[in-house]
Amino acid sequence: MEDIEDRIIKIDIETEMKTAYIDYSMSVIVSRALPDVRDGFKPVHRRVLYAMNEMGNVYSQPTRKSAKAVGEVLAKYHPHGDSAVYMTLVRLAQPWNLRYTLVDGQGNFGSVDGDSPAAMRYTEARLTELAGEMLRDIDKETVDFQNNFDDTTQEPTVLPTRFPNLLVNGASGIAVGMATNMAPHNLRECIDGCVAYIDAGGALEVADLMRYIKAPDFPTGGFIYGYAGVKEAFETGRGRIVLRARTEIETDSNGRENIIVTEIPYQVNKAQLVSDIAQLVNERRIEGISNISDESSGKGGMRIVIEVKRDANASVVLNHLFKLTPLQSYFNVNNIALVKGRPCLLNLKQLIGEFVDHRHDVVRRRSIFDLRKARERAHILEGLLIAVDNIDEVIHIIRSSENAQEAQERLRERFELSELQARAIVDMRLRALTGLESDKLRAEFDELMKTIQYLEGLLADDNLLMQVVKDELLEVKEKFGDPRRTEIVFSSEEFNPEDFYADDEMIITISHLGYIKRTPLRDFRSQARGGVGSKGSTTREEDFIEYIYSASMHATLLLFTTKGRCFWLPVYKIPEGAKSTKGRAIQNILNIEADDRITACIRIKKLQKDPEFVASHYLVFATLQGMIKKTPLEAYSNPRSKGVFAIKLNEGDSVVSVRLTNGKTEILLANKGGRAIRFPESKVRSMGRVTTGVRGMILDEGGEDAIVGMVALKDPEKETILVVSECGYGKRTTLDSYRITNRGGKGVKTMQITEKTGSLVDFRSVTDELDLMIINRSGVAIRMPMSSINVIGRATQGVKLINLSSRGDEIASVCIVASEEAEAEKALLKEGASDEEVNLTSEIDSNDYEEIEDDLQEQQSKTEEDKTE
Repeated sequence: MEDIEDRIIKIDIETEMKTAYIDYSMSVIVSRALPDVRDGFKPVHRRVLYAMNEMGNVYSQPTRKSAKAVGEVLAKYHPHGDSAVYMTLVRLAQPWNLRYTLVDGQGNFGSVDGDSPAAMRYTEARLTELAGEMLRDIDKETVDFQNNFDDTTQEPTVLPTRFPNLLVNGASGIAVGMATNMAPHNLRECIDGCVAYIDAGGALEVADLMRYIKAPDFPTGGFIYGYAGVKEAFETGRGRIVLRARTEIETDSNGRENIIVTEIPYQVNKAQLVSDIAQLVNERRIEGISNISDESSGKGGMRIVIEVKRDANASVVLNHLFKLTPLQSYFNVNNIALVKGRPCLLNLKQLIGEFVDHRHDVVRRRSIFDLRKARERAHILEGLLIAVDNIDEVIHIIRSSENAQEAQERLRERFELSELQARAIVDMRLRALTGLESDKLRAEFDELMKTIQYLEGLLADDNLLMQVVKDELLEVKEKFGDPRRTEIVFSSEEFNPEDFYADDEMIITISHLGYIKRTPLRDFRSQARGGVGSKGSTTREEDFIEYIYSASMHATLLLFTTKGRCFWLPVYKIPEGAKSTKGRAIQNILNIEADDRITACIRIKKLQKDPEFVASHYLVFATLQGMIKKTPLEAYSNPRSKGVFAIKLNEGDSVVSVRLTNGKTEILLANKGGRAIRFPESKVRSMGRVTTGVRGMILDEGGEDAIVGMVALKDPEKETILVVSECGYGKRTTLDSYRITNRGGKGVKTMQITEKTGSLVDFRSVTDELDLMIINRSGVAIRMPMSSINVIGRATQGVKLINLSSRGDEIASVCIVASEEAEAEKALLKEGASDEEVNLTSEIDSNDYEEIEDDLQEQQSKTEEDKTE
């Protein structure tokens, strides 16, 4: 009994509980719940990828049963439950959870509705090609290894990832006393930030890095609403980001409005979202919804249709949905990761810095490994070359030796070889004695010496080492980078939204019923003159594209209505849409009266940033009844949400065209009947905003004539006058054909108007460096080089620009954009872009007519099928 009592160690229960709990806490923090800052992985993720790589379950091989991968992980690396390992593998394959998936799954891997995946015996998986970049060079001693749980094999303590996975895919985990919740980001942006950090030698601050990494980029898309939370998260490591679903308001054939949800916030369960909305409607907490249906499909993507009652306002209903449902949710950033085994709260600069240091260490260790292997091989080759040069004597020594050991000893003594070299000579095959094999040995030796020299220089020069890190990052970006999915909506009071949009060139279209959108110019491909065009917009049967303008993302549009009001609209605030989409009602963006509509547009790059430019320029107005007015641009430089009066109009008159001038240009006006007049701008005195103006051109009697266009000449030596008729005819005419007169005259003939040509619909000044874009009332768009349009006399009817006969169609709108060559030049000189009116650029293969015709035939076939249905 005394022996038993002697073996009992008495301890304080409070102390033991504290010690045990701390040990448990640290085990959870370090070995389970928190990711490593270097590769962004918890141990279980790292073990899944490493095990699959070791068993050859990679992207270049067929998929294998998931159960095989799970069994490999459990048997060698992760002594926990199989469901934990399988769910880890499943999440790595879910594109709505990971921004860039690392496992390629085949079978049922769950859904965004929260459905469970199939059992691992049914599904198959393999690593993606991007996952291969995380494991590349792991066999070259680039990272440390440790014994597994039973000391039977080894596993890596970190992966030598070639991209910042922690930033790119984010992470989440709940430890003891702390948790992490890191947002995913765009791969291109993250690598651009890393490259900038390397170029600056680590001297960049968070604000500088935010120029490259703009905000998190979630796999489910949607919007980041407001930037304050993003800024706080980047600067401190903690912040609250507001996420909103991507929605649009559509009007169906019955005139009822529907709210269409195409993207939802990150980590929102779609089925639960639909259920929550339905419950709120049943509880009468949200009024105005008649039905909700989930029309999502694998091919068509996500589409939730919320039908709004006739007497309800769709915008008001949508605001209630944002307030009461997960259509607006929050992502609470908490950037806690393990740095040298200790949990740390990290800002954006620290995250990038830790990754760059890791990559530097990986490249250095890989170079040391490659150098050692190269030296070892070169050492062997040195011995083989000595043997080849003295082959007769070597053969004699080997043949006269009793065994291999004696042959090795005699060779070492005779030629002063190492043990490795002597063994390699004895093991050498007879084919190495041929002249060809001898030359190969010498070539291999020479190449190895170059490699050794390069690797020695690389290890001696840290700048060269960092250049390798940078080059490999750019390689990954080029191969796997993709555009942002999550759009950022900035609050104007926070900071300048223009800083977060590339100054890309856009086509802005406004339909007859007042729907506006912007589409990247690159979506419009060039065609030959006389082509049929490609489908440009899907509108209602009674609607058509009426106006088409060109502008860059950083430009401000001054929009003028038929009633003579002026509104301001930055291009980036216009909703973006594909060529085939309708756009958004302009009344939902601007405070335009229901019976008013846009009729003219001026694009200015820096309306409020360049007072000198604003003070030296004018806006010249032309009206339907032939009136003309000039007002300083400064009078329109202070935007107001409700707009301002731009011109005072007579009864029955309306604004036709507005042009930006420098006060020294020449003005040309043209009417529907095909006449034009030319006079100096100086003949029109400057007036205030709320004035009518003076007579610009006398119209034909009868009341049906009207002004169709106005030109403000900038370079009379290069410009020609383009005229387009409503039936698709057009031509160019030299300016010399139009004599300079006083304003208020009848002008001269600018086009021979016939029944075949129809009335004049557009009148512009152009040069050979431009392209012409035409949109018909049916929504079909065509783009052609201006140089393909003939320069002929004033009194001719011109040539056919677009074939309308097959459609019984008419031209709705005409726009001038820069040619492909001009866009390429602008891409190089974008830094020095002019502050004046922005010209568009594009990079399109104008000779790719066969592909365009194929696209058109496919679109027409699809349209006919839809009509048949």
